[in-house]
Amino acid sequence: MDNASFADQIQQGCKALGVTVGEDVPPRLHRLMGELLKWNAKVNLTAITAEGEVVEKHFLDSLAVLPEVEGAGSVLDVGAGAGFPGLPLKMARPSLAVTMVDAVGKKVGYLKAVVVVPGLGLAGTKAVHTRAEGKPEAEGLPRADRVIARAFMDLPDWLDLAPAYLAPGGHVVAMLGKAVGEDELRAQAGKRNLKVVSARAYRLPFSGAERQVASFAKAE
Repeated sequence: MDNASFADQIQQGCKALGVTVGEDVPPRLHRLMGELLKWNAKVNLTAITAEGEVVEKHFLDSLAVLPEVEGAGSVLDVGAGAGFPGLPLKMARPSLAVTMVDAVGKKVGYLKAVVVVPGLGLAGTKAVHTRAEGKPEAEGLPRADRVIARAFMDLPDWLDLAPAYLAPGGHVVAMLGKAVGEDELRAQAGKRNLKVVSARAYRLPFSGAERQVASFAKAE
């Protein structure tokens, strides 16, 4: 896929999702896709390798949660895998301090290599090789304004784990597949002294695949 076609898909997809990115973002995402596919030929980072699917299911799926991170200074991406949503969020909002954590060494090796590639705009982004078990200081992980995961674990387990990494006033963000009802979200939050800040269902722009993103904060 050439740069122009790629950029058109990104901008079309962002418009459908109701998010905006600068004109400099699609060319850098295109380069990131090249790095991802090059590494993936040697190291198993993702099962998604068709370029159109990378655009939608990795890049646009990550950028879809921009509304949930707006206003935040820092993001902790837990179970980051090949860097989603952390890398696209950093590209779209350069002021974010992004830390990605994964328990798989080869994935963290890729992340550490890609964040220093010249021209990607990822300088200062951190990748940490550890298993997140709710002990940020021992694990060398920061507390963050947004603690986010994409299909990392079931919602109840995520809500048990993630609050340990919250900075004061921060939000836990869960990127989900099919929507969970608001009553269920409130019930799961309430069991953990959390409250639902927002819940939003949407569809990916080309495949129509269902998604939901929900944000939680510590209850007063």
